[in-house]
Amino acid sequence: MAEEVELSDKQKKEIAKWFLLNSPAGEIQYVAKDLKSVLDEDQVYNESVSEAFPIYNKSHVICLPMPHRSGDVLVTSYGELEENKYLDPRTAQVATVDHVKQVCTEVRPASDEELSSPYIEEFRFALDAEILKYVGEAYPKGVCSVYCTNGKDVEEPGSDFELVVVISAFRLSPQNFCNGSWRSIWNIEFKDDAQVLELKGKLQVGAHYFEEGNVQLDAKHECHDSTIFQSPDDSAISIATIIRHHETEYLTSLEASYSNLPDNTFKDLRRKLPVTRTLFPWHNTSQFSLTREITKELGIEK
Repeated sequence: MAEEVELSDKQKKEIAKWFLLNSPAGEIQYVAKDLKSVLDEDQVYNESVSEAFPIYNKSHVICLPMPHRSGDVLVTSYGELEENKYLDPRTAQVATVDHVKQVCTEVRPASDEELSSPYIEEFRFALDAEILKYVGEAYPKGVCSVYCTNGKDVEEPGSDFELVVVISAFRLSPQNFCNGSWRSIWNIEFKDDAQVLELKGKLQVGAHYFEEGNVQLDAKHECHDSTIFQSPDDSAISIATIIRHHETEYLTSLEASYSNLPDNTFKDLRRKLPVTRTLFPWHNTSQFSLTREITKELGIEK
């Protein structure tokens, strides 16, 4: 028997982080609780969660309520100002986040330097209003935000800038053994010289069913589109229409794919013929008799 090798603290931490980062949507706290029991070493556990939780929270774009019912903030790299501080452009506030507890601990007004210029804010505000309307119709528990990631100090027409639309929706029902999430990121480049808007979307759907089993879905999709550079309101309507079209199309394709699973995909996974290379004669099973075969093999036929 091979001799057991004791793992170093670094190896334990990396393994723990892997489990945490690969937790399905809404389940990292459950995984962390189990890991704490398994590790039974506070230092390794604390280092693991302090490193893994911020990455997990941003990659899953979790939404946290801000204190005093002042709104919600999305935990995303697009709104990250500094460590643990995230901008909510809609309310012009900055939230301090405790990543491990997944709560907002405090909130403050954003400074002028942290916000977009009045010219950029016109486009951001108009787009935020249209996306908010779309998300309210398409995702019952969805949240969204629009950030300026490039050119936020542009004061007038003549320069390029970039906005990012972030949409996040979760449906968590651990009591029914299922959790699911939707995340979409849309980068919109406003190209002033060409008078065109370039859109790049990244969509991700996750689902986990664990009643008497463990089935996970992690589907990703990328898409591109473009439209003409118009006024803030008209640009916002065009962008929201494009996003609605691509996301609806992707969801429809997913539904079609999974509705065909029993008839096509699962059937293709099965062996076409048994090892005998002969189809089983279900229409005439009387020709098979286990008793007859056994007595014949043992030479005890009467």
